[in-house]
Parts: sequence; structure tokens; C-alpha cells
Amino acid sequence: MIRLAAAQRAAARCAAAAGVILGCAGVLATGCTGAGRRAAAGSATHSPPAAIAAGYMAIARPANRRLETDLEGIEHRDRNDLAAAAADLRDAAATERMFDRQLLAIRLPPATEAVARQLVTANEVRARLTDQAATSRSLRQLRRYEHRLDAANKPVEAAVRVIRSQLGLPPPETS
Repeated sequence: MIRLAAAQRAAARCAAAAGVILGCAGVLATGCTGAGRRAAAGSATHSPPAAIAAGYMAIARPANRRLETDLEGIEHRDRNDLAAAAADLRDAAATERMFDRQLLAIRLPPATEAVARQLVTANEVRARLTDQAATSRSLRQLRRYEHRLDAANKPVEAAVRVIRSQLGLPPPETS
């Protein structure tokens, strides 16, 4: 379970440091910068790169904080509490999905949008697996998901690194 939490925390930091997820701050930031609105066909205007990067980080930071809290709980306080671990896993999956929706609302350059869609696809695979892990009927069963969750993190982390690079953001702190 420690490897699961460490891998998910690393993915969360990558996503946050690269940008993945949640909250009113994200909605507000993308709304204020205009990055969250799709321009009407034929009248598309491009947001400045700094505004796009800021919009991305505005959704990633709160999501990563929330994921960090969930994953810390699984690794430490919920280590022997199946119900609490399951609740944290469900919250992590919900956070990943919220981030995905917010990410797709940002008007990204075409190459970055393509990678963002890959990220969302990989993140959805991870969220479904996280939801499955949350249905475990024992801690032993839950721990069997560790390797699969670790593997599901890899494409998410890779996409986050590419997006951050394309947006001119520094690489994630951990991977």
C-alpha cells in the first residue's frame, strides 16, 4: 500500500506540478483568463501562452493538494482502515475526473490539446482502477491493486511532463 500511495502521490505531484485538477480556484482562474472558454468557430482567438499555463496550474494545484491529502491518508492514517482507505480512493478518482473536465475546458494549442486528450484517457483508466480498488472487501484485496495502479500512473506522468514542457512550465518535482 505504501508503494501505491507513493506512486499516486508522485502522480499527483506530477499532475499538480504539471497541472492536474479541481476547485473553484480553477474555474475562477480559467474564467478570468478566458482560457476556459472555447471561442466560437471562425472567431477563435488564442490566449497568450502565459495565460494558458496559468490556467493549467490553477486547476492542477488544488487538485494535487486534494490528491495529496487522499494519498497521505491511504499511506498513513488509513493504512489499517479499509473504509477510510476506500473513501480516500473514491475521492481521488473523483478529483482526477474533475481535473480532466477542467483540463478539457482550457483552450490549448493543438499539439498540447492532443496530449491533454491522451492524459484524460490515461487518467480515466487510472480513475476506474482506483474506483475498483475502493470496492475491495479487505485490506489484502486492496493491496493487490498496488502494481496495477503503479502501472496506470506511468502514462499519466508521461503526458503531464509533455504538457508542462509544451506550456513552458518547469518539469514536475517528482515522477
